[in-house]
Amino acid sequence: MKRPISQNQDRPISLKTLAEHLGLSPATVSLVVNNAPGAKSIALKTRERVLAAAKKFEYKPNFLARSLRTRQTFTIGVIVPEFSEGYFTMVMNGVEEHLLQTGYLHLVVSHQGRPDLIDEYPRLLTERAVDGFLLVNTLLRAPLDVPVVSISGHKKMRGVCNAMLDHDHSAQLALQHLYDLGHRDIAFMKGQPHALDSESRWQSILQFAEKIGIRIRPELCVHIRTNSWSPELGYPVVRDLLASRRDFTAIFCFNDIAAIGAIRAIVDAGLRCPQDISVVGFDDISSAAYHTPSLTTIRQPLRRMGEMAAQLLVKRIQHPHEPYPDTIMFEPELMIRESTGLVRQQRKSTRQKPPVE
Repeated sequence: MKRPISQNQDRPISLKTLAEHLGLSPATVSLVVNNAPGAKSIALKTRERVLAAAKKFEYKPNFLARSLRTRQTFTIGVIVPEFSEGYFTMVMNGVEEHLLQTGYLHLVVSHQGRPDLIDEYPRLLTERAVDGFLLVNTLLRAPLDVPVVSISGHKKMRGVCNAMLDHDHSAQLALQHLYDLGHRDIAFMKGQPHALDSESRWQSILQFAEKIGIRIRPELCVHIRTNSWSPELGYPVVRDLLASRRDFTAIFCFNDIAAIGAIRAIVDAGLRCPQDISVVGFDDISSAAYHTPSLTTIRQPLRRMGEMAAQLLVKRIQHPHEPYPDTIMFEPELMIRESTGLVRQQRKSTRQKPPVE
């Protein structure tokens, strides 16, 4: 039986009062206003009616009661290496989109690759009773007692699900593209030691380079050592490489930010990209397509990776006894733009060897 609500009442209305006004059970109203997993089983018209009434009478779910009832804080701990405009921003866009839809808050901390912070942050966030952890390019040193989903973690650990890019396919796409353009003398940029993608990606590059006959020359391999969120990341290593030698026609960079710095170093050395040196990046950050020249790169579906990781983490928190996958693999995509081209001596003839199957 419906019971009318006075809009002049001083106190906030309760869930029970709202349910009586709608002629529905408190459980049904609770599912809808809390956007609980079972809410989708309720008819759309009923859900719309509940939400309209909740808005009209300014009903706010009792967070404390919900937390005590479910023994959850509805808070996620997110641990990242750094805050940057590239990789981090795109991943977090996907994470935040899903957490907002499910009513979870998140606490984000950045460790800058420091081992002491990597050890300390899980403890501090656990003391704040987070329901689970989302790790971005960060490796746990010990298992945790709550669900954990790791993006680009590359290590199997109890209780952790890894969301990763297929680096074997990434190396194939990038190197086959350069090979087909006639490049054989290629420089390579490895990532920082604490970047967990660095070693996995490098091993994939070594394997596919050997498969198609590209010789990895140690003198053409540079290694990023510093942390930076600007193109300065790739500028000095390529500047120094060009100061000592110029016997390469392409460079495969660790990420797009470093690739943009590499292009600047090439231009400052009096060379052109791609006429003299082609450049391939990695990630496909939002600015990659708008740089001059626009950047050829390996696209990671970063936003989708963040969204899927958050979705799996919430599912594990809400359904702790259901099985979950150890690994979720995402496929890369080659984005061919202006920063790669034929090697100079082959511009008059585009005949190439067939690609490797």
